[in-house]
Amino acid sequence: MKKGKKYIEAAKQVDSTKQYTVEEAVELLKKVRFEKFDASVEIAFRLNLDPRKAEQNLRGAFVLPNGTGKTKRVLVFAKGEKAQEAEAAGADYVGEADYVQKIMGGWFEFDTVVATPDMMAVIGKLGRVLGPKGLMPNPKTGTVTNDLTKALAEIKAGKVEYRVDKVGNIQLGIGKVSFDNQKLVENINATVELFKKLKPATVKGTFIKNITISSTMGPGIKIQY
Repeated sequence: MKKGKKYIEAAKQVDSTKQYTVEEAVELLKKVRFEKFDASVEIAFRLNLDPRKAEQNLRGAFVLPNGTGKTKRVLVFAKGEKAQEAEAAGADYVGEADYVQKIMGGWFEFDTVVATPDMMAVIGKLGRVLGPKGLMPNPKTGTVTNDLTKALAEIKAGKVEYRVDKVGNIQLGIGKVSFDNQKLVENINATVELFKKLKPATVKGTFIKNITISSTMGPGIKIQY
C-alpha cells in the first residue's frame, strides 16, 4: 500500500533499527504523529505463536491502569434481577430476545456485549453476526458472567480484549495521543508485563519477537522489553 507524504516524513524521524525505551518511544510517537484528531495509541506484538494449536490461540482481557480514553457503550443480555443489576451498574442497553432481533436487523450502536450464562442459548444465533466483529460474549474475556457489576465496572474503567491473529500477532489500543506521557508509559508497561507472562508452555525459544507502538496513522516505533 502506497504511503502518503506525511507518513513518509514522519517515518524518516524513526530509526527502524533501534529499540527505544518506552519513555523515548512515547515522546517520539507524539513528535511524529500527524493526525488532526485525538488518535488512538496502539501496541503490536509480533509473537512466536501457532494459533492452530489450541493452547497457543491466546485470547483474554485485562484492565489498563489508565483506561483507553474511549467511553464504551455496553449491551447486556440479562433478565429479572440480573437485568436490574446491569442497569444499576451502568449498562447502556439491557434486554433479551428484543435486542437479538434489533441486531439481526442491523443495529450495532454498542461497543461491547455482556451476557449472563443463562442467556447464551437466547443469543446463540448472533454468533455468525457478532463473532466476525469480535463482539460475541465469551467466558475467556469475562463477558459471560453472573457478576455483572464487576464486569461493567472493568469495561467502563478501560478493559481491553486481545486475541491472536492468524499469523500469531496481537494488536490492541492502549490509550490516546492526548494522554500525558506518564499515563501512556504506565499502560504500555502494564501490557508488556502481562504478555511476558502469557507464554504458553509449548512455545520453544523466543516468545516475543518484537513490540512496536504507533498512533492510528503513524509509523511503528520499536520498544525495548
